[in-house]
Amino acid sequence: MHYLAAGDLGRPVLLLLHGFPELAFSWRKVMPALAEQGFYVLAPDQRGYGHTTGWQDGYDVSLEPYRMPSLVLDQLAFLTALEITQVAAVIGHDFGSPVAAWSALLRPDVFSRVALLSAPFAGPPSLRSNSKVNLEGALAAVTPPRKHYQWYYSTEPANQDMLAASQGLKTFLAQYYYLKSALWSVNAPHELKGWEALELAKMPGYYIMPQASDMAEVVARDCVGEDLARLDQWLSDLALEVYADEFARTGFQGGLNWYRASTSAAQNQYLKLHSGMKISVPATFIAGDKDWGRFQSPGAQQAMMQRTCTDFRGNHVVADAGHWVQQEQPEAVAALLLDFLNG
Repeated sequence: MHYLAAGDLGRPVLLLLHGFPELAFSWRKVMPALAEQGFYVLAPDQRGYGHTTGWQDGYDVSLEPYRMPSLVLDQLAFLTALEITQVAAVIGHDFGSPVAAWSALLRPDVFSRVALLSAPFAGPPSLRSNSKVNLEGALAAVTPPRKHYQWYYSTEPANQDMLAASQGLKTFLAQYYYLKSALWSVNAPHELKGWEALELAKMPGYYIMPQASDMAEVVARDCVGEDLARLDQWLSDLALEVYADEFARTGFQGGLNWYRASTSAAQNQYLKLHSGMKISVPATFIAGDKDWGRFQSPGAQQAMMQRTCTDFRGNHVVADAGHWVQQEQPEAVAALLLDFLNG
C-alpha cells in the first residue's frame, strides 16, 4: 500500500480514506493542519488506486477483494504492517466514508472515533431490505429514461468511456470535479422523499444519468458554457495533473470494482449478518452545502443520526463547498475535525 504521512510517529493516529475518483492526494490540504495539532496522519491509496499494488486489474476478476469486509481488512492489515494497534479516528470521504463506517462498526477496539464526509451511513442492510432491486427498471421508465450512476459504473464499458473520453482524460476529470463542486451554480441539493424513480431523477446528471449517455458525455454536456478555469480556486492545474497522470496509468477499473461489489445483491447478502448493529464510538458527519452526496441515499442521514450511531456528535454543513469538501474548504474541515477529535 502506498500512503502519505504527516506528523510525528508516536502521536495519536488518524487514518484518512479517499473516495472515487480520488487518491490519498485528496487529503493533502488537511493533513498538515491535523499533524500540527499533535496527530500522526496517514492517508493510503486504497485498493485499486494510485501506487498501491497487488490488486488484479480488469473487469473479469473476482469481486471478493472489493467487498466491504475486504476493504476494512485492507486497513487493518495496513495498520498492522505499521505496528499500529489503535487509531484516534478513521475519517472517510465519498466511498471512503462507508469503509470508515464499517471499520468503526466492526472493530471499535481499533477505530476509536469515526468521521464521515459527504456520504452518510444508514447502517447495515435490514434482513427485510429489498428497496433497490427494481431501481434500474423504474429509472428506465422515467421520461426521458434514466440510469443510476452506480449501476453505470458497474458496467464493463464505464472504464474505457472515461479513460478514452472524447474531450481527453484531463478535461473529463476537470469537468467531473467542477460539476460536483460548489462552482456549478445548478447544484441546489435538498432532501428526497424516498427511493422512488421520480424523486431520484431530481438529482443532476452526474448521479442520475440519461440512459443513452456515458459519464464523459454527461459532464461534457453539462459543462457547456462553464468556465473551467474557475476550478483553480480549489484545484490547481498541477493538482489536476496528478489525478490525470495516475488514472491514465492505472485506469479506473480498480475503483469501479468497488461499485460492482456494492450494487450486487449477491455480493451484499452476507452484510445482512450485521443487521441491527450500530456504531458505538463517537461519530460525526461533514458535507458541503452544495453537495448532493448527503441526499443521494434518501433517509440515510436521518438513519445515521437517529439509529445507526449511538454517540453522534454533529451533522455539519460547510458553506461554499460541494462534494470535494476537504479540498474545497480544507480550513473549515480541519477545524471541524479538530473540534470533534478534542471534544
